Amino acid sequence: MTLFPRSLFGRNVLLIVVLVVVGQLASALLVRQLIVKPRLAQLSVAVARNVGAIRAGLAAMPPAQREAFVAQFNRRAMQGIADDGEGGGRGQRLLLSRLERRFVNEASRGIALEGEGSEIIWRREAGGSLAVRLRLDGADHWVTLPGVLPAREFTGAWIAASLTSALLALLGALLIHRYLNRPLRRVVASAHTLAGGGSPQPLPEDGPTEIADLSRSFNQMVRSLAQADDERALMLAGVSHDLRTPLTKLRLGIEILRDKADEELMARMTRGVEEMDAIIGQFLDFARSTESEAPVPVSLDALAAEVAAASAGQGMPVALEAGNPPAVPLRPRAMRRVLVNLVENAWRHGLPPVAIATGSGTSGDSVWIEVTDHGTGIAAAQAEALKQPFRRAESTRGGPPGAGLGLAIVDRIVRAHGGRFELLPAASGGLCARISLPRT
Repeated sequence: MTLFPRSLFGRNVLLIVVLVVVGQLASALLVRQLIVKPRLAQLSVAVARNVGAIRAGLAAMPPAQREAFVAQFNRRAMQGIADDGEGGGRGQRLLLSRLERRFVNEASRGIALEGEGSEIIWRREAGGSLAVRLRLDGADHWVTLPGVLPAREFTGAWIAASLTSALLALLGALLIHRYLNRPLRRVVASAHTLAGGGSPQPLPEDGPTEIADLSRSFNQMVRSLAQADDERALMLAGVSHDLRTPLTKLRLGIEILRDKADEELMARMTRGVEEMDAIIGQFLDFARSTESEAPVPVSLDALAAEVAAASAGQGMPVALEAGNPPAVPLRPRAMRRVLVNLVENAWRHGLPPVAIATGSGTSGDSVWIEVTDHGTGIAAAQAEALKQPFRRAESTRGGPPGAGLGLAIVDRIVRAHGGRFELLPAASGGLCARISLPRT
């Protein structure tokens, strides 16, 4: 399992969130390097000069006046600054923030002690101001420096701005995804229709250049496939029709010579003509397998009974296992051709008994019909290949002649109905040709 999203929307959101976070971190680093540090250095130099001047002034005063001067200076400095409750009383040491500690270190290095040699001590006063201790003649004087710098290095405004930027970026990603996903969904739906054997409607060729190029290319591909399919069907139909004329003449010639030639030779010639006629019929069925036919509600049990009766009339009995599935919209002639091909395939390449079974899917949104035999079956690796035109199983190469189009016709018609055609091993050991169709 991977945390990297598979959808385009998830990847866009992840990319934008990462870019927003990196951008915020880069902005904070630039502010720190280009604004905070230079201003901190300038401020510490200015404060060091002011503290030095105050210390020099205090040193020039009589000791008795120093305390009153410091008190008056602190009152004037704190005018307009409300007590926010963060500071403590006089003499109480409070923890300084990281930015304040950096400022204190910079300012302390700039304050000249002029021979005192004592350590400079800072504290936070009421209202968040900083105060510095000046020791003169053994007495401590705390000089307040209000509004020197904020008490916190990062405020809620920065977090709010970051969250707002992230939310706006996510909203932009959603809008971009919806704008791009709408034409992509149309392409996907049209591709599914095309894969199912249908003819999708032309896609709109407007919008951004990339989407318009994609739609234009897809429409051109659909037109090319349709043209190639029409040309193939026309060629197969034309060739098959033209071959029917000499076959008819051969059949007529056999009937004329039947009483004058060897009976066994005439029988073999008749079978040969019938086999060629059956192959030509497969070509025609393949060319017509997507012909226009309006779907109507059809009962699979009734369709199976009709095909079984026709097959029994030709000496190929078929057992019925009716599951009473609901009627589904089908093209009756095309689906009858499907069952006839599967039954003939079972009798030709499998072993009796052959059976047709029907039923409904477990979820109730589909129905199925299957034809089974008791032959040797086919290898699982050959199942998909046998659905292609002119492909025959290895075990049938030396068997009855055929064009290899029967299962291709079945697959083509089933996909045109939006269904699925599968070749599975039967419980009896033979082959199970299963067709699943949607109810709508």
